Amino acid sequence: MTRHRIGRREFVRLIAGAAAVSVVSWASAARAQQTAPPVVGFLNSHSQGDIADLIDAFRRGLADRGLVEGRDVTIEYRFAEQQYDRLPELAAELVRRQVAVIVGSDNPSALAAKRATATIPIVFTSDGGPVALGLVSSLNRPGGNVTGVGLFSGALSAKRLTLLRELVPGLQVVGLLADNKNLAYAALRKEAQDAARGLGLRLSVQTASSEREVDAAFAALAKQQIRALLVNPSPYFSWNRRDQIVALAARYRIPAIYSVRRWTAAGGLMNYGVALADNYHQVGTYTAKILQGASIADLPVEQSSRFEFVINAGTAKALGIEFPRQLLALADEVIE
Repeated sequence: MTRHRIGRREFVRLIAGAAAVSVVSWASAARAQQTAPPVVGFLNSHSQGDIADLIDAFRRGLADRGLVEGRDVTIEYRFAEQQYDRLPELAAELVRRQVAVIVGSDNPSALAAKRATATIPIVFTSDGGPVALGLVSSLNRPGGNVTGVGLFSGALSAKRLTLLRELVPGLQVVGLLADNKNLAYAALRKEAQDAARGLGLRLSVQTASSEREVDAAFAALAKQQIRALLVNPSPYFSWNRRDQIVALAARYRIPAIYSVRRWTAAGGLMNYGVALADNYHQVGTYTAKILQGASIADLPVEQSSRFEFVINAGTAKALGIEFPRQLLALADEVIE
């Protein structure tokens, strides 16, 4: 067998060529790594279908600052499908993924994200007060790695009670349906009670955190001949018991007011509260600011800036209710 001997000069050329290829490969990999878009983790307690419109609003918030999903930013979605005990592991997945920002898009998700990391920036949406929930130490100076948008929909109880009083002449007692397992339950209940006291109204408080308890709460309200109902904000009510609550309000013919439009669209009588899509848009904007170099320490918690009053005219007709002209004039939308 003939052996081919490589000369010293040829050997040096081969080594140099291999080194050059290695350098080019390393440089290409480095450039690819440098140009890879940042990754945002989006964490939510429910399903993607449940909040598709809100996710679209979040994407619009990113796009308004020049970040388009799939081109300038990658979004890793994690949904607990209403299995709240999954949230800690889903948050831990995003931390292991080393995302640039975590969006905690409801109270349980935001709290799970905060427990999972003290370094990755977290942008939340929170209902019921982020300070009371322990997400931040203050609104103007949140501190740490957390900021976001406070929905503060519970703080609108006075307005909701005023609308009920204008709709139901001589109203003195209002039913309050509250989810006693809601993370913000205590703050929301106190706020509603304070608002009622300021308006010279009394509350008949009924708590519920299951289908059976919701049935029992409405039976108690009917027994007391309650003429109007305030339904406190609650993720459980909104996602799990919405149809049941709307149906029971119709069955017992109790005029009820809710916190957000999706209740009225589902057959509820009326709502007054934050425009949720606007809040998710704000969260998208805040997320983009952080990705573009803003320090989370310099971003105070934003408050809801737009509210909407929506009436379902079909439900009013079924209940035999005629809205006063002044209330109709205030409505941002009347669903026929």
